[in-house]
Amino acid sequence: MGKEHALLVSNHRSDIDWLVGWILAQRSGCLGSALAVMKKSSKFLPVIGWSMWFSEYLFLKRSWVKDEETLKSGLQRLKDFPQPFWLALFVEGTRFTPAKLLAAQEYAALHGLPIPRNVLIPRTKGFVSAVNNMRTFVPAIYDATVAIPKDKLSPTMLRILKSQPCVINVHLKRRPMSELPLTDEAIAQWCKDMFIAKDALLDKHLVQGTFDEGYYRPIGRPLKSLLVVISWAGLLSYAGFRFFRWSALLSTWKGIILTVLILLLITVVMHIFILFSQSEHSKTAKAAQARVKKS
Repeated sequence: MGKEHALLVSNHRSDIDWLVGWILAQRSGCLGSALAVMKKSSKFLPVIGWSMWFSEYLFLKRSWVKDEETLKSGLQRLKDFPQPFWLALFVEGTRFTPAKLLAAQEYAALHGLPIPRNVLIPRTKGFVSAVNNMRTFVPAIYDATVAIPKDKLSPTMLRILKSQPCVINVHLKRRPMSELPLTDEAIAQWCKDMFIAKDALLDKHLVQGTFDEGYYRPIGRPLKSLLVVISWAGLLSYAGFRFFRWSALLSTWKGIILTVLILLLITVVMHIFILFSQSEHSKTAKAAQARVKKS
């Protein structure tokens, strides 16, 4: 991994699936070229969203009429990407919640589709577009299945910031792009079949608490990343020290109070943004809950 272009297709299980992808990419040596297709509002999240924006992630408005050309042009730009990249695509279109699952099950029953148990029904237009536009220069699809052990809480940014441990299991399978069919309808069905297989795999994980141990492969932590973190931490600490020394903010009570208020304001704003980014507070989740209540 990390030595070829790849389209990474995953179920959207938690609020921090993007972080799981970053960790996988970092340990595979391609974090700097890890990209994703995200909803447009994500780029306004402080720090995290801005970093995605500056890294040229593809942001969509969740309206195919508006997004079709945006996605196509963004995918075509990757043709000349100078190093191996991963492009993550969450084809379910939204994060998994019980209310959304119930809505997906009702939709599947109404339209004669297989009833999902652990995933949502994939929205295949984006996947079809990605395959059609990237087939010539992306050799593989990484089929990622993310699972949370049933005795563990669903991970969120707030829990991570509170230093609460999170456990996530990931099953990753490489699928050659050459095995995909050529027509749009067949590509869409291939995607649906992949999610049916994910559903069965998650059933197995629910019973066993893990994926098949025979496929377990530990991924070590590269020393380079640790050195980068230490270097940046040292640089920012020194810059902060020099700034406070130059500004003399901490030399008076007024300056100390002002500094504390600014830090509190930043903390509150970050908390609000993170809270509203959680799956149960999303518009899709609220719409699903409303449909469930009506039924």
